[in-house]
Amino acid sequence: MLDRQAFKTPNGTFWPVDGHHAFVPNELPRSLDYTHALVMALSNADRALAELRGLCRAMSNPYLLIPLFMRREAVLSSKIEGTQTTFQDLAVYEAGQRLLYFDRAAVPGDAQEVFNYIGALQHGLKRLNEIPVSLRLIKELHEILLTGVRGDYAHPGEFRDGLVWIGPAGSPVETAYYVAPPRNALKPLLDNFEKSVHERERMPPLIWLAVLHYQFEAIHPFLDGNGRIGRLLISLLLSDWDLMPQPLLYLSAYLEANRITYYERLMAVSSDSAWEDWILFFLKGVESQATDAMARATRLQDLQADYRDRVQSGKRASALGLRAVDSVFDTPALSISMLAKELAVPYHTARFQVSRLVDLEILRRMDRSAKEQLFVAPEVLSVIEAPHFAD
Repeated sequence: MLDRQAFKTPNGTFWPVDGHHAFVPNELPRSLDYTHALVMALSNADRALAELRGLCRAMSNPYLLIPLFMRREAVLSSKIEGTQTTFQDLAVYEAGQRLLYFDRAAVPGDAQEVFNYIGALQHGLKRLNEIPVSLRLIKELHEILLTGVRGDYAHPGEFRDGLVWIGPAGSPVETAYYVAPPRNALKPLLDNFEKSVHERERMPPLIWLAVLHYQFEAIHPFLDGNGRIGRLLISLLLSDWDLMPQPLLYLSAYLEANRITYYERLMAVSSDSAWEDWILFFLKGVESQATDAMARATRLQDLQADYRDRVQSGKRASALGLRAVDSVFDTPALSISMLAKELAVPYHTARFQVSRLVDLEILRRMDRSAKEQLFVAPEVLSVIEAPHFAD
Protein backbone atom coordinates (compact mmCIF):
# COMPACT_ATOMS: atom_id res chain seq x y z
CA MET A 1 0.00 0.00 0.00
CA LEU A 2 1.12 3.54 -0.67
CA ASP A 3 3.21 4.53 2.36
CA ARG A 4 2.28 8.09 3.21
CA GLN A 5 5.03 8.15 5.83
CA ALA A 6 7.60 7.85 3.05
CA PHE A 7 6.39 11.18 1.64
CA LYS A 8 8.37 13.46 3.94
CA THR A 9 7.87 16.78 2.10
CA PRO A 10 5.35 15.80 -0.57
CA ASN A 11 4.80 17.82 -3.70
CA GLY A 12 1.07 17.31 -3.36
CA THR A 13 -1.71 15.96 -1.17
CA PHE A 14 -3.38 12.61 -0.47
CA TRP A 15 -6.98 12.01 -1.43
CA PRO A 16 -8.95 9.09 0.06
CA VAL A 17 -10.57 6.90 -2.60
CA ASP A 18 -12.14 3.46 -2.28
CA GLY A 19 -10.38 2.74 0.99
CA HIS A 20 -6.98 3.80 -0.37
CA HIS A 21 -5.07 7.04 -0.70
CA ALA A 22 -4.16 8.55 -4.07
CA PHE A 23 -1.51 11.20 -4.62
CA VAL A 24 -2.55 14.48 -6.24
CA PRO A 25 0.45 16.61 -7.29
CA ASN A 26 0.52 20.34 -6.75
CA GLU A 27 0.23 22.71 -9.66
CA LEU A 28 3.55 23.36 -11.34
CA PRO A 29 5.95 25.71 -9.53
CA ARG A 30 6.21 29.34 -10.60
CA SER A 31 9.94 29.49 -9.84
CA LEU A 32 12.91 27.42 -8.68
CA ASP A 33 16.06 27.99 -6.65
CA TYR A 34 18.83 28.17 -9.28
CA THR A 35 21.81 26.63 -7.53
CA HIS A 36 25.29 26.60 -9.04
CA ALA A 37 24.87 22.93 -10.00
CA LEU A 38 21.60 23.67 -11.80
CA VAL A 39 23.02 26.65 -13.68
CA MET A 40 26.06 24.64 -14.81
CA ALA A 41 23.93 21.68 -15.93
CA LEU A 42 21.64 23.98 -17.89
CA SER A 43 24.64 25.68 -19.52
CA ASN A 44 26.11 22.32 -20.58
CA ALA A 45 22.79 21.07 -21.95
CA ASP A 46 22.14 24.32 -23.84
CA ARG A 47 25.63 24.23 -25.35
CA ALA A 48 25.30 20.62 -26.51
CA LEU A 49 21.87 21.34 -27.95
CA ALA A 50 23.20 24.40 -29.81
CA GLU A 51 26.01 22.32 -31.31
CA LEU A 52 23.50 19.72 -32.50
CA ARG A 53 21.34 22.46 -34.02
CA GLY A 54 24.40 23.78 -35.83
CA LEU A 55 25.18 20.32 -37.21
CA CYS A 56 21.59 19.96 -38.44
CA ARG A 57 21.78 23.27 -40.27
CA ALA A 58 25.12 22.32 -41.84
CA MET A 59 23.85 18.98 -43.16
CA SER A 60 23.09 18.89 -46.85
CA ASN A 61 20.11 16.61 -46.20
CA PRO A 62 19.24 16.11 -42.51
CA TYR A 63 15.89 14.59 -43.54
CA LEU A 64 17.80 11.50 -44.67
CA LEU A 65 18.61 10.67 -41.04
CA ILE A 66 15.27 11.50 -39.43
CA PRO A 67 13.62 8.08 -40.08
CA LEU A 68 16.59 6.24 -38.54
CA PHE A 69 16.67 8.38 -35.39
CA MET A 70 12.89 8.23 -35.07
CA ARG A 71 12.91 4.44 -35.24
CA ARG A 72 15.71 4.21 -32.70
CA GLU A 73 13.65 6.32 -30.30
CA ALA A 74 10.61 4.09 -30.84
CA VAL A 75 12.60 0.93 -30.07
CA LEU A 76 14.21 2.34 -26.92
CA SER A 77 11.15 4.11 -25.50
CA SER A 78 9.17 0.89 -25.92
CA LYS A 79 12.02 -1.11 -24.36
CA ILE A 80 11.61 0.89 -21.15
CA GLU A 81 8.11 -0.60 -20.96
CA GLY A 82 9.37 -4.17 -21.49
CA THR A 83 9.28 -4.81 -25.25
CA GLN A 84 12.12 -6.85 -26.74
CA THR A 85 12.11 -5.66 -30.36
CA THR A 86 15.48 -4.66 -31.82
CA PHE A 87 16.03 -2.08 -34.54
CA GLN A 88 16.64 -4.87 -37.04
CA ASP A 89 13.44 -6.62 -35.95
CA LEU A 90 11.56 -3.39 -36.58
CA ALA A 91 13.20 -2.87 -39.97
CA VAL A 92 12.21 -6.39 -41.01
CA TYR A 93 8.69 -5.92 -39.66
CA GLU A 94 8.32 -2.70 -41.60
CA ALA A 95 9.48 -4.48 -44.72
CA GLY A 96 6.35 -6.57 -44.48
CA GLN A 97 8.14 -9.85 -43.87
CA ARG A 98 7.37 -12.61 -41.43
CA LEU A 99 9.32 -11.52 -38.35
CA LEU A 100 11.93 -13.99 -37.09
CA TYR A 101 13.00 -12.89 -33.63
CA PHE A 102 16.62 -13.31 -32.66
CA ASP A 103 15.63 -13.05 -29.00
CA ARG A 104 13.37 -15.98 -28.16
CA ALA A 105 11.88 -14.05 -25.24
CA ALA A 106 10.32 -11.57 -27.68
CA VAL A 107 6.68 -11.83 -28.63
CA PRO A 108 5.05 -10.93 -31.98
CA GLY A 109 3.09 -8.01 -30.54
CA ASP A 110 6.27 -6.12 -29.63
CA ALA A 111 7.09 -5.09 -33.19
CA GLN A 112 3.59 -3.71 -33.74
CA GLU A 113 3.83 -1.73 -30.50
CA VAL A 114 7.07 -0.13 -31.65
CA PHE A 115 5.58 0.48 -35.10
CA ASN A 116 2.62 2.24 -33.43
CA TYR A 117 5.07 4.48 -31.55
CA ILE A 118 6.58 5.59 -34.85
CA GLY A 119 3.10 6.30 -36.20
CA ALA A 120 2.22 8.37 -33.14
CA LEU A 121 5.46 10.35 -33.35
CA GLN A 122 5.03 11.03 -37.07
CA HIS A 123 1.41 12.03 -36.50
CA GLY A 124 2.36 14.38 -33.69
CA LEU A 125 5.09 16.13 -35.67
CA LYS A 126 2.72 16.58 -38.61
CA ARG A 127 -0.12 17.85 -36.43
CA LEU A 128 2.10 20.55 -34.93
CA ASN A 129 1.59 22.38 -38.22
CA GLU A 130 -2.16 22.36 -37.57
CA ILE A 131 -2.80 22.47 -33.82
CA PRO A 132 -0.67 23.19 -30.72
CA VAL A 133 0.37 20.59 -28.20
CA SER A 134 -2.90 20.06 -26.34
CA LEU A 135 -5.04 17.48 -24.59
CA ARG A 136 -6.72 16.84 -27.93
CA LEU A 137 -3.38 16.00 -29.57
CA ILE A 138 -2.30 13.89 -26.60
CA LYS A 139 -5.44 11.75 -26.95
CA GLU A 140 -4.80 11.37 -30.68
CA LEU A 141 -1.29 10.12 -29.95
CA HIS A 142 -2.60 7.66 -27.37
CA GLU A 143 -5.16 6.24 -29.78
CA ILE A 144 -2.47 5.56 -32.40
CA LEU A 145 -0.06 4.14 -29.82
CA LEU A 146 -2.40 1.55 -28.27
CA THR A 147 -4.77 0.52 -31.05
CA GLY A 148 -4.41 -3.13 -32.03
CA VAL A 149 -1.75 -4.05 -29.46
CA ARG A 150 -1.63 -5.32 -25.88
CA GLY A 151 -2.78 -1.97 -24.50
CA ASP A 152 -5.91 -2.05 -26.64
CA TYR A 153 -7.95 -2.81 -23.50
CA ALA A 154 -7.00 0.60 -22.10
CA HIS A 155 -9.51 2.63 -24.14
CA PRO A 156 -7.10 4.11 -26.74
CA GLY A 157 -7.55 7.84 -27.09
CA GLU A 158 -9.51 8.30 -23.86
CA PHE A 159 -8.45 9.54 -20.46
CA ARG A 160 -9.04 6.97 -17.74
CA ASP A 161 -12.12 6.84 -15.55
CA GLY A 162 -10.64 4.48 -12.96
CA LEU A 163 -7.78 4.27 -10.53
CA VAL A 164 -4.23 3.44 -11.68
CA TRP A 165 -1.16 2.69 -9.61
CA ILE A 166 2.51 1.78 -9.89
CA GLY A 167 3.90 -1.29 -8.17
CA PRO A 168 5.17 -4.81 -8.87
CA ALA A 169 3.94 -6.18 -12.21
CA GLY A 170 0.37 -7.44 -11.96
CA SER A 171 0.09 -6.47 -8.30
CA PRO A 172 -3.08 -5.12 -6.63
CA VAL A 173 -3.41 -1.55 -5.41
CA GLU A 174 -2.66 -2.73 -1.86
CA THR A 175 0.99 -3.27 -2.85
CA ALA A 176 1.37 -0.03 -4.85
CA TYR A 177 4.05 2.48 -3.98
CA TYR A 178 2.32 5.18 -6.02
CA VAL A 179 -1.40 5.64 -6.64
CA ALA A 180 -2.13 8.25 -9.31
CA PRO A 181 -4.77 10.98 -8.87
CA PRO A 182 -8.39 9.77 -8.80
CA ARG A 183 -10.82 10.47 -11.60
CA ASN A 184 -12.36 13.56 -9.98
CA ALA A 185 -8.91 15.20 -9.80
CA LEU A 186 -7.95 14.54 -13.43
CA LYS A 187 -9.79 17.34 -15.22
CA PRO A 188 -8.36 20.28 -13.22
CA LEU A 189 -4.88 18.71 -13.30
CA LEU A 190 -4.99 18.13 -17.05
CA ASP A 191 -6.43 21.58 -17.74
CA ASN A 192 -3.58 23.10 -15.73
CA PHE A 193 -1.05 20.92 -17.54
CA GLU A 194 -2.35 22.02 -20.97
CA LYS A 195 -2.20 25.67 -19.92
CA SER A 196 1.31 25.22 -18.51
CA VAL A 197 2.63 23.77 -21.80
CA HIS A 198 2.15 27.24 -23.30
CA GLU A 199 3.73 29.12 -20.40
CA ARG A 200 7.34 28.18 -21.01
CA GLU A 201 8.45 31.73 -20.26
CA ARG A 202 8.16 30.78 -16.59
CA MET A 203 11.56 29.07 -16.72
CA PRO A 204 14.34 28.25 -19.21
CA PRO A 205 12.79 25.91 -21.82
CA LEU A 206 14.81 22.78 -20.99
CA ILE A 207 14.04 23.13 -17.29
CA TRP A 208 10.37 23.74 -18.03
CA LEU A 209 10.38 20.62 -20.21
CA ALA A 210 11.71 18.57 -17.30
CA VAL A 211 9.05 20.02 -14.98
CA LEU A 212 6.27 19.23 -17.47
CA HIS A 213 7.50 15.66 -17.94
CA TYR A 214 7.31 15.03 -14.22
CA GLN A 215 3.81 16.48 -14.03
CA PHE A 216 2.49 14.33 -16.86
CA GLU A 217 3.90 11.16 -15.33
CA ALA A 218 2.56 12.10 -11.88
CA ILE A 219 -0.93 12.64 -13.31
CA HIS A 220 -0.81 9.32 -15.24
CA PRO A 221 -3.95 10.22 -17.22
CA PHE A 222 -4.34 6.92 -19.13
CA LEU A 223 -4.86 3.33 -18.07
CA ASP A 224 -1.76 2.34 -20.06
CA GLY A 225 0.91 3.98 -22.22
CA ASN A 226 1.62 6.94 -19.93
CA GLY A 227 5.41 6.54 -20.03
CA ARG A 228 5.58 6.34 -23.81
CA ILE A 229 3.21 9.29 -24.29
CA GLY A 230 5.23 11.32 -21.79
CA ARG A 231 8.43 10.64 -23.72
CA LEU A 232 6.69 11.40 -27.02
CA LEU A 233 5.74 14.79 -25.61
CA ILE A 234 9.40 15.58 -24.91
CA SER A 235 10.17 15.11 -28.61
CA LEU A 236 7.15 17.11 -29.74
CA LEU A 237 7.84 20.03 -27.42
CA LEU A 238 11.49 20.22 -28.49
CA SER A 239 10.16 20.69 -32.01
CA ASP A 240 7.19 22.91 -31.12
CA TRP A 241 9.40 25.27 -29.10
CA ASP A 242 11.96 25.45 -31.94
CA LEU A 243 14.67 23.98 -29.74
CA MET A 244 15.51 21.54 -32.56
CA PRO A 245 15.14 22.38 -36.26
CA GLN A 246 14.92 18.66 -37.10
CA PRO A 247 13.71 15.83 -34.84
CA LEU A 248 17.10 14.26 -34.13
CA LEU A 249 17.25 14.57 -30.32
CA TYR A 250 15.55 11.90 -28.22
CA LEU A 251 16.06 11.00 -24.57
CA SER A 252 14.83 7.39 -24.37
CA ALA A 253 18.31 5.91 -24.87
CA TYR A 254 19.51 7.78 -21.76
CA LEU A 255 16.35 7.05 -19.79
CA GLU A 256 16.46 3.35 -20.69
CA ALA A 257 20.13 3.06 -19.74
CA ASN A 258 19.38 4.76 -16.41
CA ARG A 259 15.91 3.33 -15.91
CA ILE A 260 16.07 2.82 -12.15
CA THR A 261 17.43 6.33 -11.54
CA TYR A 262 14.80 7.73 -13.92
CA TYR A 263 11.98 6.26 -11.84
CA GLU A 264 13.65 7.17 -8.54
CA ARG A 265 14.14 10.81 -9.53
CA LEU A 266 10.52 11.16 -10.64
CA MET A 267 9.26 9.53 -7.47
CA ALA A 268 11.48 11.75 -5.30
CA VAL A 269 9.75 14.86 -6.67
CA SER A 270 6.43 13.47 -5.44
CA SER A 271 7.72 12.25 -2.07
CA ASP A 272 10.31 14.91 -1.20
CA SER A 273 9.76 17.79 -3.66
CA ALA A 274 13.25 16.96 -4.98
CA TRP A 275 12.97 19.10 -8.09
CA GLU A 276 16.66 19.87 -8.41
CA ASP A 277 17.78 16.22 -8.47
CA TRP A 278 15.23 15.39 -11.15
CA ILE A 279 16.06 18.42 -13.31
CA LEU A 280 19.81 17.78 -13.03
CA PHE A 281 19.21 14.21 -14.19
CA PHE A 282 17.05 15.41 -17.09
CA LEU A 283 19.55 18.08 -18.21
CA LYS A 284 22.37 15.52 -18.14
CA GLY A 285 20.23 13.43 -20.46
CA VAL A 286 19.80 16.30 -22.89
CA GLU A 287 23.54 16.96 -22.88
CA SER A 288 24.56 13.32 -23.35
CA GLN A 289 21.99 12.57 -26.05
CA ALA A 290 22.77 15.74 -28.01
CA THR A 291 26.45 14.74 -27.99
CA ASP A 292 25.55 11.18 -28.95
CA ALA A 293 23.27 12.36 -31.76
CA MET A 294 26.06 14.49 -33.25
CA ALA A 295 28.50 11.57 -33.28
CA ARG A 296 25.89 9.16 -34.64
CA ALA A 297 24.71 11.58 -37.35
CA THR A 298 28.29 12.32 -38.38
CA ARG A 299 29.05 8.62 -38.71
CA LEU A 300 25.92 8.05 -40.81
CA GLN A 301 26.87 10.97 -43.06
CA ASP A 302 30.34 9.48 -43.48
CA LEU A 303 28.79 6.13 -44.37
CA GLN A 304 26.54 7.75 -46.94
CA ALA A 305 29.49 9.56 -48.53
CA ASP A 306 31.50 6.33 -48.57
CA TYR A 307 28.63 4.39 -50.16
CA ARG A 308 28.10 7.05 -52.81
CA ASP A 309 31.83 6.93 -53.63
CA ARG A 310 31.68 3.15 -53.99
CA VAL A 311 28.67 3.33 -56.30
CA GLN A 312 30.23 6.05 -58.46
CA SER A 313 33.67 4.47 -58.70
CA GLY A 314 32.62 1.56 -60.95
CA LYS A 315 32.02 1.44 -64.67
CA ARG A 316 28.27 1.35 -64.19
CA ALA A 317 27.95 4.50 -62.09
CA SER A 318 24.60 6.24 -62.40
CA ALA A 319 22.34 8.70 -60.65
CA LEU A 320 19.99 5.78 -59.99
CA GLY A 321 22.71 4.08 -57.96
CA LEU A 322 23.00 7.16 -55.75
CA ARG A 323 19.26 7.13 -55.17
CA ALA A 324 19.48 3.46 -54.25
CA VAL A 325 22.12 4.33 -51.64
CA ASP A 326 19.85 6.99 -50.13
CA SER A 327 17.02 4.42 -49.95
CA VAL A 328 19.21 2.23 -47.75
CA PHE A 329 19.24 4.98 -45.09
CA ASP A 330 15.50 5.47 -45.27
CA THR A 331 14.79 1.72 -45.18
CA PRO A 332 17.74 -0.35 -43.91
CA ALA A 333 15.82 -3.59 -44.58
CA LEU A 334 14.33 -3.88 -48.05
CA SER A 335 13.38 -6.23 -50.84
CA ILE A 336 13.83 -5.82 -54.59
CA SER A 337 10.16 -5.01 -55.09
CA MET A 338 10.33 -2.36 -52.34
CA LEU A 339 13.29 -0.67 -54.03
CA ALA A 340 11.54 -0.86 -57.40
CA LYS A 341 8.57 0.98 -55.93
CA GLU A 342 10.79 3.49 -54.13
CA LEU A 343 12.79 4.34 -57.26
CA ALA A 344 9.80 3.99 -59.62
CA VAL A 345 11.72 1.58 -61.86
CA PRO A 346 11.04 -1.91 -63.29
CA TYR A 347 11.75 -4.93 -61.10
CA HIS A 348 14.76 -6.03 -63.14
CA THR A 349 16.35 -2.57 -62.79
CA ALA A 350 15.89 -2.64 -59.02
CA ARG A 351 17.30 -6.18 -58.93
CA PHE A 352 20.47 -4.96 -60.63
CA GLN A 353 20.83 -2.10 -58.15
CA VAL A 354 20.37 -4.41 -55.16
CA SER A 355 22.87 -6.92 -56.61
CA ARG A 356 25.39 -4.13 -57.04
CA LEU A 357 24.91 -2.91 -53.47
CA VAL A 358 25.48 -6.47 -52.26
CA ASP A 359 28.67 -6.73 -54.33
CA LEU A 360 29.85 -3.45 -52.84
CA GLU A 361 29.15 -4.80 -49.33
CA ILE A 362 26.55 -2.14 -48.64
CA LEU A 363 23.69 -4.62 -48.41
CA ARG A 364 23.68 -8.20 -47.12
CA ARG A 365 21.22 -10.98 -47.90
CA MET A 366 19.32 -12.18 -44.87
CA ASP A 367 19.32 -15.91 -44.22
CA ARG A 368 15.66 -16.51 -43.56
CA SER A 369 12.68 -18.08 -45.29
CA ALA A 370 10.30 -15.55 -46.73
CA LYS A 371 8.22 -15.18 -49.82
CA GLU A 372 10.73 -12.63 -51.08
CA GLN A 373 14.44 -12.27 -50.32
CA LEU A 374 15.20 -9.50 -47.86
CA PHE A 375 18.39 -7.43 -47.71
CA VAL A 376 19.75 -5.37 -44.80
CA ALA A 377 22.38 -2.65 -44.43
CA PRO A 378 24.50 -4.03 -41.56
CA GLU A 379 26.71 -0.97 -41.06
CA VAL A 380 23.71 1.36 -40.88
CA LEU A 381 22.02 -0.97 -38.40
CA SER A 382 25.22 -1.13 -36.35
CA VAL A 383 25.44 2.66 -36.03
CA ILE A 384 21.82 2.95 -34.96
CA GLU A 385 21.86 0.00 -32.57
CA ALA A 386 25.14 0.89 -30.82
CA PRO A 387 24.16 1.60 -27.19
CA HIS A 388 26.79 4.29 -26.55
CA PHE A 389 28.15 6.07 -29.59
CA ALA A 390 29.72 8.94 -27.67
CA ASP A 391 30.35 9.73 -24.03
